[in-house]
Amino acid sequence: MMKSAWFLYFGRHLDEFGYHDGLWRAVIGTTVVLSAAAVVGILADHRSRPAAWAGAGLVTAVGIGWLAWN
Repeated sequence: MMKSAWFLYFGRHLDEFGYHDGLWRAVIGTTVVLSAAAVVGILADHRSRPAAWAGAGLVTAVGIGWLAWN
């Protein structure tokens, strides 16, 4: 339920997140951010699972924020 609410909110506010530059640029930027978060999560998973989740979440938040304001 929460995921669907988040996607509905995200869909209504796409232009506020920097995605008004076009779908292709949005897909590329989001893919890069999620790939970077996956790499951080995989690399940190060997040491600590909570640190892996926290690092991946931080990379995702910073990446989406960067896409929104640049």
